Amino acid sequence: MTEAFLHYLWQHQMLDKRLDTTDGQPVVVIRAGDLNRDAGPDFFNARISIGGVEWVGNVEVHLRSSDWNAHRHSADKVYNNVVLHVVYEHDAEVFMEDGKIPATLELRRFVHPAVAANYEMLMSPGIDDGIPCAKRLPSVPSLVLSSWLDRLVIERIESKLEVVHRLLDESRGGWEKTCYWLLARYFGGKVNALPFELLAKATDKGLLARWRDNPHRLEAILLGQAGLLDGSFLDDYPNELQADYEALRSGAALVPIDPSLWRLFRLRPSAFPAIRISQFAALVAAAPSLFSTLLTITDVRQMEHLFDCEAAPYWNNHYHLDKPSARSCVKRLGHQQADILIINAWVPLLFAYGMAIGQQFYKDQALSLLQQLDAEDNAVVRQWCAAGIKPDNAAQSQALLQLKNAYCSGRRCLDCRIGHNIIKQSK
Repeated sequence: MTEAFLHYLWQHQMLDKRLDTTDGQPVVVIRAGDLNRDAGPDFFNARISIGGVEWVGNVEVHLRSSDWNAHRHSADKVYNNVVLHVVYEHDAEVFMEDGKIPATLELRRFVHPAVAANYEMLMSPGIDDGIPCAKRLPSVPSLVLSSWLDRLVIERIESKLEVVHRLLDESRGGWEKTCYWLLARYFGGKVNALPFELLAKATDKGLLARWRDNPHRLEAILLGQAGLLDGSFLDDYPNELQADYEALRSGAALVPIDPSLWRLFRLRPSAFPAIRISQFAALVAAAPSLFSTLLTITDVRQMEHLFDCEAAPYWNNHYHLDKPSARSCVKRLGHQQADILIINAWVPLLFAYGMAIGQQFYKDQALSLLQQLDAEDNAVVRQWCAAGIKPDNAAQSQALLQLKNAYCSGRRCLDCRIGHNIIKQSK
């Protein structure tokens, strides 16, 4: 038994209807009160009839009555307006600061055994590989599941807005610049997100726009700013890139980032920094005004096509400058990586834009893009599939990721609609 569960039981009134205090006075809960997450009594503004007399005040919840003394409430005037002391076990008589004895309700006599057993099952350690309710999911109505997933996909998007707002603040409200920085960050993936963001910030987007018709020079600027064109090369291509970069460097006051920031460990060769930078250059060439261009696209396949950009031909048989690879292949970003950009970069940015200008249309469009995308395939989604919940699209797979990461992993079953439905089941 935990105090959090007692709060839950009281808040949702999962108790027998006929209650009485430890001294036999009948209790009728008219209003359980508002849960207080700060200092002071646990519930404010409760309305409770005790022995036929209606009281308006606060409710304090403890595992045991003696916790009142352990928490020194008897010396705190704030607790003089407690109208009911709710405990799981009544083990001691306690007093308020004014000397009065609070009415006490001992919950263990009024909690349905099935409710307690359901909660204990969900809290059992090591159960079902991180999805505590896996075996009980079939008992949850489909309407509960669908409505909860609809809420969780919004929660998932909102969880990504911190990065968007940070970049928006740094750009002083510039949506084009924020879009450019954010997409660059996600081009770097988890490993190289920071250096890619720094690369974008170190490279003026206006300079890239001026050279949009010269992809070679765009790539030279970005690779040079990434610090990857220092030194001497044998191949003609990197030497040409280096010459282009040096020709612009002093006039445009270009200062490269520290090349030691780039990481290759545990990266697939197709995701090496130079490859991604060449692909990013191709994207900038195709849409120099990224934000304005993306705002006009409502069909996700068209957006995938835009993001599925191709590195320069030199990279067909290279993963590093001056180092030929054994196999030759076109280095496209690919639909899977394009979808990652849409899900993690563009959808949150579009949602934030709708919030900022007060237009629900853009928030709905962000959700529509997720609904048009295929569901993701990863370890967490496969766990849910094994438990019987198979997502139909990326909106649902994003919701399931949020459910697992924000609720299941932390055993926040009391805050989850699925957990709430299972706990209240009496059979």
